[in-house]
Amino acid sequence: MALVAALLLAASGAPALVPQPAAARAPAGGPVVTVSIKDNTFRPARLAVRPGTTVRWVNVGRNRHNVTPNTGKAFGSSDLRPGQSYAFRFEDAGEIGYYCTLHGAPGRGQHATLAVGKDVGASEAAPVGASDAAAPSIRPSTRTIRVPSDARTIQGGVDRARPGDLVLVSSGVYHESVTVATDGVVIRGIDRNRTILDGDFQKENGIKVVGADGVAIENLTARNFTENGFYWDGVLGYRGSYLTAYRNGDYGIFAFDSQWGLFEHSYASGSPDAGFYIGQCNPCHAVITDVVAEYNQLGYSGTNAGGDLLIVRSVFRNNRGGIAPNSLDSEELAPQGHATIVGNLVETNGSDDAAHSTSEEFDVVYGTGIAVFGGIDNEILRNHLPGNALAGVVIASIPALAGNGYPATGNVVRGNNTHGTKLADLATVLTTPGFPLLEDDA
Repeated sequence: MALVAALLLAASGAPALVPQPAAARAPAGGPVVTVSIKDNTFRPARLAVRPGTTVRWVNVGRNRHNVTPNTGKAFGSSDLRPGQSYAFRFEDAGEIGYYCTLHGAPGRGQHATLAVGKDVGASEAAPVGASDAAAPSIRPSTRTIRVPSDARTIQGGVDRARPGDLVLVSSGVYHESVTVATDGVVIRGIDRNRTILDGDFQKENGIKVVGADGVAIENLTARNFTENGFYWDGVLGYRGSYLTAYRNGDYGIFAFDSQWGLFEHSYASGSPDAGFYIGQCNPCHAVITDVVAEYNQLGYSGTNAGGDLLIVRSVFRNNRGGIAPNSLDSEELAPQGHATIVGNLVETNGSDDAAHSTSEEFDVVYGTGIAVFGGIDNEILRNHLPGNALAGVVIASIPALAGNGYPATGNVVRGNNTHGTKLADLATVLTTPGFPLLEDDA
């Protein structure tokens, strides 16, 4: 019953525990419209207002964000901590693009548009995220940039790179945060366990790829960053191979608003959100294979990630929750769906030794092996799920009590081996009548 109560609490749309926004110093007079800054998105992503309207941006996420125009300096904020806000009154007609420099680029990643005109009405939502574009084709070059012999820092090597170049990083501890903005670069460490990026609990991301297609990162470790170890945002084509990410402040290995990806032979631990994450893509065209996630809040989480997404032949153990695909209004492209989770070892989740988020909403999946929230047409096949604290597989619909409702329909659960749970091997919560095809051969 504890699990069901927790699921009901999360499904009810109870808000996350975030600080109340600071008072904005908006110009007096005229209408005020609010844009929520969530982690990796502006909501609404498209907004139309009349001249004289004040737009107020409120950071309701967990990380720092800013508001930066694509061109010009007429408006824009400094970095906003969670709970802070920024306001600006728009008088001149025109369309303006803006983005967060920490998580986006003009027209890519965390970005949005604002139209100011006398004939426009209320805010207008428009879908964002990757369309079903083709995979990029980038020809490798014959050039290698060696760090530290050719460039003293990894960032220096990346800045010198052209599409197709290899940045080869010698063993050592590199106290830097790297941003990649060039297509087709490969960053490779000489020794995975001895080529280390260290954020010293001050820098945000180990390696951040924003709007650069076809970037591969190999054979490196990222630790002690305040946000993410390795991070791709708004790209076509990405690969993370033989990576280690531990003790980072948000995600370990993370792709958002991106397509055509592969995470393989990698390890993530100590993340207070998810060790591995793929979100806001449809179709994703992505594979997670031969990875290990342990002692995270969640081994894998994927919000609104659907279509050609496979999580296979991997280990998710000793997290607070194992694998948790979900549909939420906090990101675009809901609902989550059409993922295949097959042949994984998902064991002993429900560990109190795992990293723990400060937000209580995460513990709705505490002690579960695989939990699908509001997802459709997923296949959960032939996984081994021993010793999860509360339940092996949970399928839950999200009712329309706050925001949109997302019924969990069409999911197939078959051939899984589940034992040693306290409450249930397989549970369905708030599912729609006539829930189709739920089988488990435990």
